Amino acid sequence: MSSADSPRPARAITTGEFLADRHGKTFLDVLEDPAAPFDEVLAFFNDAFRQQRMEDAEIHHDRAPLAGVVRELEADSAIGGYFASVDRRRSTRLRQAIGVLVRLIMERRGWQTTGKKGSLGVRGPAGDSASPDHNTGGLALWFLRAERYRRSGGMPFRSTRDRCRELERVEAETPDTPVVSASTKRSPSPPPETPSEP
Repeated sequence: MSSADSPRPARAITTGEFLADRHGKTFLDVLEDPAAPFDEVLAFFNDAFRQQRMEDAEIHHDRAPLAGVVRELEADSAIGGYFASVDRRRSTRLRQAIGVLVRLIMERRGWQTTGKKGSLGVRGPAGDSASPDHNTGGLALWFLRAERYRRSGGMPFRSTRDRCRELERVEAETPDTPVVSASTKRSPSPPPETPSEP
């Protein structure tokens, strides 16, 4: 049975747990913004199937967890509408709060941050601060980068880079075997002729 058929139970995060986090508590302004759809964001991410897709993004696609759900997130009318209608500062604050929420969920599911970020989009030319800043290409419209994670117990699959390095090491340690071309191979000798009887 695939993970899509039976996802692991959701690791739900409450508003109180978010504010109890050392970084989450710095986003009280987002929670107090009456226009910010933070309740919708919580409901979106507190879903077992979406959380499984976030893990699958790292395991199977070598992408940030947010990459597994970002298009569906931006397609939500309340969330996508907020990004499209508010100024740059408020838009950025909600995106940053979402990054904290993703971290809390991933940590509860046995993952830890790598200190690296993965690309989600290509930002367009900077406009004035009153206009929303969005991407002109890539996977997401509103998110430029997202945190990368690794499983605390180790990843189930090795990266392409590690596998490539191992292949190169094995090739370097394997002695060269002379190759005999087809033109230099000796043809088998024909069987001796049997003298005909008189």
